Amino acid sequence: FPFLLPLFYRALCEPIRYSIPEELAKGSVVGNLAKDLELSVLDVSSRKLRVSAEKLLFSIDRESGDLLVKDRIDREQICGERRRCELQLEAVVENPLNIFHIIVVVEDINDHAPQFHKDEINLEISESVSPGTGTILDSAKDPDINMNSLSKYQLSPNEYFSLVVKDNPDGGKYPELILKKTLDREMQSSHHLVLTALDGGDPPQSGTAQIRILVVDANDNPPVFSQSVYRVSIPEDVPPGTSVLKVSATDQDEGFNAEVTYSFLGVTDKAQHVFSLDSATGNIVTHQPLDFEEVERYVMDVEAKDRGSLSTRCKVIIEVLDENDNSPEIIITSLSDHILEDSRPGMVVALFKTRDWDSGENGKVTCNLSRNVPFKIHSSSNNYYKLVTDGDLDRELTPEYNVTITATDRGKPPLSSSTTITLHVTDVNDNAPVFQQSAYLVHVPENNPPGASIAQVSASDPDLGPNGQVSYSIVASDLEPRALSSYVSVSAHSGVVFAQRAFDHEQLRAFELTLQRLLVAVRDGGRPPLSATATLLLVFADSLQEALPDLNDHPTPSDPQAELQFYLVVALALISVLFLLALNKILSTKKAR
Repeated sequence: FPFLLPLFYRALCEPIRYSIPEELAKGSVVGNLAKDLELSVLDVSSRKLRVSAEKLLFSIDRESGDLLVKDRIDREQICGERRRCELQLEAVVENPLNIFHIIVVVEDINDHAPQFHKDEINLEISESVSPGTGTILDSAKDPDINMNSLSKYQLSPNEYFSLVVKDNPDGGKYPELILKKTLDREMQSSHHLVLTALDGGDPPQSGTAQIRILVVDANDNPPVFSQSVYRVSIPEDVPPGTSVLKVSATDQDEGFNAEVTYSFLGVTDKAQHVFSLDSATGNIVTHQPLDFEEVERYVMDVEAKDRGSLSTRCKVIIEVLDENDNSPEIIITSLSDHILEDSRPGMVVALFKTRDWDSGENGKVTCNLSRNVPFKIHSSSNNYYKLVTDGDLDRELTPEYNVTITATDRGKPPLSSSTTITLHVTDVNDNAPVFQQSAYLVHVPENNPPGASIAQVSASDPDLGPNGQVSYSIVASDLEPRALSSYVSVSAHSGVVFAQRAFDHEQLRAFELTLQRLLVAVRDGGRPPLSATATLLLVFADSLQEALPDLNDHPTPSDPQAELQFYLVVALALISVLFLLALNKILSTKKAR
């Protein structure tokens, strides 16, 4: 472990961070990733350094190890209204396999000008309205953030109206038109103003809206909402048609001027598709299914306007509550599906991560493996995991494993998903060849033709490929090596023993060669090879009785195992002779009857 720890140290530490402005040109350098990972330029290719993400916005320069911009990076498109925009990447290297976490912070640039929902704002204001009365105007929108966001409003110079900028409860700003001087419809029935919205960029960008004011006769009381801000929370699984809340405004005027209608003001297209507002009752109803993972909160302005065109507005904030409606996902980021059977426990086989779009307990995930497999899961960080070996592997017993990973969230009831990966166990030369018999007794017939087969030895090896291919050879005998080669030989591939000459028992008896022992070896093709031996006892005599005297005079092997094999062969030969004699006697008796 102390030797392996440096290989994983960087992966266990804080992620590597870079900061770039949005809209960088393709090919721009984010940073030297190889240097920050303490890799050499050669390591970039040899260890196959690469980055992975759900959308590949970056790539690796194979020659320098630089992290490069691969595609357009639009902060507003990627992160929307979030104040902090961070892209999560993973850097993967092999030999050994490991993963590193990278965070690229995308900084905002002033690439959007403020924009009003409508280019023209039409107002009707009664000539009886007192100076100091305010009319709320439509806000401008700017998707940029911080200093580049909407900063202020300006009104074209005029003698009747001024502008006040107020703060929204959600942190934005909206303009309010203030009457400075009493209007006189008979003197001037309409007014034309220009409203300008500016952001805080350097240089600032701006957007304009035309304000057209029609002066009408007396309606001196605007509607008043019962609340300035309405808040409500609803679960995301409510069906379409569910009533969310009801806004209410009253007007102190009477008759025609007291009739109030409601409408959304400056609401995004998304919100207008999801919710509908009854213009007469102020009831807000869901129009489409909600999705917490898409939008967590809706902030909308509702305007109440009387028949005299006096209006007021309120803020409606709808919080969407998360339900456990998303199963966890399992994403395999790297896989080594061939494993040597002599791999030690703790070797990394695969890297994967989990993702659950739900929040809170509904989004917390635990992982488990199928039972009775020699693998286990190590939790890394940020829902990243390593699949490692956790036991001895034996290809001859189990050549492959189908490992099922199950991810389960903590929702009530919990949701889960599974994925199965197939891991192949690769053969190593861990089995020596085994003879079918430890010793062979061979009676060699007299006057056999030269080159004839007189016996066959056989061994097997359960390993694969060259590790399981066996070859035979004679490694020792009672004869001198030169003499041995003139009497017998063995086929390296088949194990067939051949006589090299015709044998005359009387001549062999004269030289005391009626009984000879050979030590036959078998070896596999592994590196290094493994081997085994067997004893081959050759009897050159008309009968076993003729060879028995030589057995007593034959020197016994110095190896205890070889000696045991020798006596086992003799015992087997004696039992065989006795069995044949008894069988012959029984057959003779039956024939005589």
